[in-house]
Amino acid sequence: MKSVCVALLLVILTATRISAFGTFSPVIASSSSVQQRNGASSMVMRARICDLLGKRPNRQARVVTFSNKKIKKVQHVNLQRKKFFSEALGRSVKLRLSTKGIKTVEKYGGIDAAAKKFKINLTKY
Repeated sequence: MKSVCVALLLVILTATRISAFGTFSPVIASSSSVQQRNGASSMVMRARICDLLGKRPNRQARVVTFSNKKIKKVQHVNLQRKKFFSEALGRSVKLRLSTKGIKTVEKYGGIDAAAKKFKINLTKY
């Protein structure tokens, strides 16, 4: 009788571990189990900063009205997405550059020389 009760108890315990979708597997709450996403859901909001020169928005600008009210405004950087071919990497590099940054790349004769001058690692882009 004891062996039947023990066997019945083991059957009940294993039956409770089985879920509707198969065998029970514990949920691991670690960051290593996070899957990589692709597409729009993996987009990371980046600050509006030039990748080459590091230009940032001017947050200290003021608008002075006719009645001499001083209103705060933000002067954003004129950022453009631009692809350059890096000869050092052998591939295209897509950067967010200000218009002055684009002129700087042209002045130095290529993205590799400009990145070397401003100590930018192009392998991230």
